[in-house]
Amino acid sequence: MSTHEDQTRPRRRLSREERQRQLLDTAWQLIREEGTDALSLGRLAEQAGVTKPVVYDHFGTRAGLLAALFMEFDARQTAAMDAALQASEESLQGRAGVIASSYVECVLLQGREIPGVIAALAGSPELESIKCGFESVFLEKCRDALVPFAGGNGVATAGLRAMLGAAEALSHAAATGEITPQEAQDELRETIVAMVERSAQRG
Repeated sequence: MSTHEDQTRPRRRLSREERQRQLLDTAWQLIREEGTDALSLGRLAEQAGVTKPVVYDHFGTRAGLLAALFMEFDARQTAAMDAALQASEESLQGRAGVIASSYVECVLLQGREIPGVIAALAGSPELESIKCGFESVFLEKCRDALVPFAGGNGVATAGLRAMLGAAEALSHAAATGEITPQEAQDELRETIVAMVERSAQRG
């Protein structure tokens, strides 16, 4: 009886925010199952059970969709790191451990999808500028967390960039199973500690 009622009851129209959430969740699932190359607005519409104009209205272009996925990943990563930094001990090992664990864990939470999104972003000048903007914010957050332990000259931008490169490479290796998540976190933590200690010696 309830089944008949479910079939005859009209579907509730999703709000714009709910529809966007559905589309983003479907996009992540599509990337997970078929890879980033398979992601197009038309394919997303098909998978989500909506018309193409609905998807175009939300994202405009494939670049807009990729940017929205990356921004969601970045927001999740930022929130996780902010919460962990607030709860961490005020030591170099403590801060470095928080940066390492929150970065690796956030990438692993998104699985194999986020490396594909990042690679797709790098292929477009427009999207690369978006990625660089978010990276700059992330690096400044790391600089603020580490600067009390870095001596008078602070944390060099070159060192932060090297740290980010290591974070991306180690997280990707953990996501693909080449190394364990713990190995990725431990190696990244020690990389960060070494980078800050070099800065302190120069200061």
